[in-house]
Amino acid sequence: MLTPTDHRQKALINKLEQEAGTSINLCYQCGKCTAGCPAAFAMDYPPRQVIRMLQLGLTEMALNSNSIWICASCETCSSRCPRGVDIASLMDTMRREALKRGTTDKKVAAFNKAFLSNVKNFGRTFEAGLLLQYNLTTGQPLKDLQLGLPMMQRGKASPLPHKIKGRGEIKKIFERVAQIGGEEP
Repeated sequence: MLTPTDHRQKALINKLEQEAGTSINLCYQCGKCTAGCPAAFAMDYPPRQVIRMLQLGLTEMALNSNSIWICASCETCSSRCPRGVDIASLMDTMRREALKRGTTDKKVAAFNKAFLSNVKNFGRTFEAGLLLQYNLTTGQPLKDLQLGLPMMQRGKASPLPHKIKGRGEIKKIFERVAQIGGEEP
């Protein structure tokens, strides 16, 4: 007999699968996703293990893992899966769920918000602005100050943002995401 916790876990897994457009039950743990993942070396749990956690109902463990944030969304895992499990989409869905729940590390959430805000405003990342916004939000305003000037002198970072053509289209993407219930950066 399923407990209320089991029902909540099943409901959450169904929600994640539906939003990601994939089924974790298709995975038979071959490991091709992990073998091809360029970021697996830095993850606390490689993609195969994240899927296995979900299969076992360990959703909180999966949502609290650093792996979902380290995932580069390159889709190598999804393209290599012989069963068609869209792991990259699932990782993205888990990131959104972790942000909604507020269970993620505050610094991770601050970086995510700063990054998306940069893309929304400039159409690309503005490194100096990203660091400044992140450091101010996390209460460490002078943290990377000693690195800024040497990087600017070498042309590795600009003190002013470069805007791309077509920023209007980027803003429309963010507006559509907000309309379907996505969080505004």
